[in-house]
Amino acid sequence: MKITEILKKNFIISDLANNSKANVLQELADFLSQKGIIKNPKELHKSLMERENLGSTGIGENVAIPHAKSDEVESITTLFGRSISGLDFDSLDKKPVHFVCLVIAPVNSTGLHLKALARIARLLKNVQLREAILQAKSDDEIYSILVDEDSKFI
Repeated sequence: MKITEILKKNFIISDLANNSKANVLQELADFLSQKGIIKNPKELHKSLMERENLGSTGIGENVAIPHAKSDEVESITTLFGRSISGLDFDSLDKKPVHFVCLVIAPVNSTGLHLKALARIARLLKNVQLREAILQAKSDDEIYSILVDEDSKFI
């Protein structure tokens, strides 16, 4: 699975407006609603918060990969957001999160859902990639950095 299969160029937010986990998750849900991907952003937010209550999706090294399943999507949908100042996401390493990669999957897509999460985690493990994204000046530049790095993986 390539990142281009699950992340569209216009699904990048280069400067998240909010600085708390709950508010950022609502911002991401609202973005998907505005793009016509989901109809009920409050329900998606509720699902994301329920998942967070099981354990933070802040995986460390300034990265969070919140995820949920939804009957409103037919294929895996990914949204990438950057917080320049960082936000508290209750991460495992207690570091602020700068990179939030939201993954929404259809209810019946367990295997693909896990592959997508693994691909994103592997991609964002790269320190140079994270530094380049922090320095990027636009949504397009962030997307290009992600796609270029992803192309190095088999």
